[in-house]
Amino acid sequence: MTIILKQLTIIIATILSLYSISFLIYGNSSTSAVNFTAYAQSDVQTIKYRDMVIDLGNGVETDAQLTYPAVGNGPFPGILLIPGSGAIDMNDTIDVVHIDNKTGAKIYPPVRPFFQIAQYLSERGFVVLRYDKRGIGENHTILDSNVWGNVTFDDLKQDAEKALDVLIQQPEVDANHVTLIGHSEGTLYAPRIAIDNPGKVDKIVLLAAAAQNFRDLVYYQTVTIPVLYAQQILDHDRNGLLSVQEASKNPIFSYLAGNFTLLLTQNITTANGTTTKQQLRPQYNLNNDTVISINDELKPRLTNLFKSLSVMTPGKKCTGPDALEGCPIWLASLYSLIPTLDILGKIPSDISILIQQGGNDTLAPIQQAFLLQQKLTELRHPDQTLITYPNLGHLFSPSSQWITGVGPIQDNVLQDLFTWLSDPVRDFKKLSILSSHMH
Repeated sequence: MTIILKQLTIIIATILSLYSISFLIYGNSSTSAVNFTAYAQSDVQTIKYRDMVIDLGNGVETDAQLTYPAVGNGPFPGILLIPGSGAIDMNDTIDVVHIDNKTGAKIYPPVRPFFQIAQYLSERGFVVLRYDKRGIGENHTILDSNVWGNVTFDDLKQDAEKALDVLIQQPEVDANHVTLIGHSEGTLYAPRIAIDNPGKVDKIVLLAAAAQNFRDLVYYQTVTIPVLYAQQILDHDRNGLLSVQEASKNPIFSYLAGNFTLLLTQNITTANGTTTKQQLRPQYNLNNDTVISINDELKPRLTNLFKSLSVMTPGKKCTGPDALEGCPIWLASLYSLIPTLDILGKIPSDISILIQQGGNDTLAPIQQAFLLQQKLTELRHPDQTLITYPNLGHLFSPSSQWITGVGPIQDNVLQDLFTWLSDPVRDFKKLSILSSHMH
C-alpha cells in the first residue's frame, strides 16, 4: 500500500536513471478482449491471458489483463488486484522491462508481485484481473501527466470499482465468489469498496495493511524510522549527537533519510581551493558546532520535509521524479480519510477477511495488522484471519528491520493465500451466517 513508498521510489529512480528511461470495452462499463495471448513457461500451458482496455470514464482508459485457468469452462472464483501507491503498472513491477536487442522480445524483471500472484492463483483455478493505474504505463511511465498529477483517492476507488464490474462480467467468473486483494495503499480501497458495493464482494485480502490515518504512516516512514535508526544504530555514545561524516557515509541512513547532504549539510571549498568538506547548514546548526543533534536538528528537518509532501503550490504541476511517488493532491486526499480502523464495523458480516503482514515491514509496520485484528475481534467479525511473517518486508520478501527487501514474494505467503481462499469450510461458515440472519 506506497502508503507512500519512499524507499521503493528511491530504488526505482536509481534503476531508471541507469537506463535513461522516462519515469506507483469501449464506451460503456462492459469490456471486450483486444487480443488473446498465452505465455507458456514450459511445454504445458496452464494459464490463458486476455488483454483488455478498461474505460474509467471521462475519456480515461487503462490497460488491463485477465488470467484464467487453461482447462475448464468455469465459472471460477474471481480475484481483483488493487495496487499500492506510486506510478505502478498492472504487474506492480519493481524495476524496468528491457528489450532483447536480437529478438525484440520483452525481458521482464523478477520482481512483479501482482503478476506473481495472478500466475499462482490462476494456475490453481482462479480468474485474476489486474490493471494499470490511471495515466500510468509500463516502466513507471507517466502516460498522461494531467490525469496522474490530479488523481485523488476517489478517482482510484472508482477505478477499482469499474475494474470490479468488468471482472464480474467475464464469462469465466463466478460472480458469487469474488475477492478483492489490496496491497499497501490498496488496503485502503478494498474494505471501502466492499462496504459500498453490497453483494459484489465475497472476501477481502489485505497485504501489508494500513489501519491508521495515512498521515500517521507517512510520518512514520519519513520521520520516525530515520530518527530511530540514528538513535539506535548511529549514536554509539547514546548522547543524542551524530557527526556529519558518520551520518553522511552510512548508506542505510542515507537511504532512509533521503539525500542527507541536501538535508542538513553543504559543501565548502577549503583554503587551497581544490577540495571540499561538508559543513552543517547554518539554519539547521542551532548551536554552531560540528555535530548533529538528533532531536533538535535532524528531527525538525525531517518533520519539515514530511509537511512539504502534501503542500500544493498554486499553478505548479506535479512532474519529474517526485511525481512517480504520487502528487500532493493525491496525498492530501488520503490524509482526509477516516482511518480504516474506524470503518471495519461497516463491513458486512458475511465477508471473509484475511490480513497478511511482514514482521519487518518498514512502510506498513506489523502493529497496523495487530490493530486491525484487535478491532475485528472486538466487533466479533465471524471470519477474520491474520497471518504474519517475521522476517519479511513490504513486498513479502526477506527484509531487515530498517530497509524493505526487494525480491519475489516468498512461496509460503502465496501458499497461505491460496489455502485461505480455497478453504471449503469458509463457505459453510457463510451459509451459517446467512441462515442465522434469515431467522
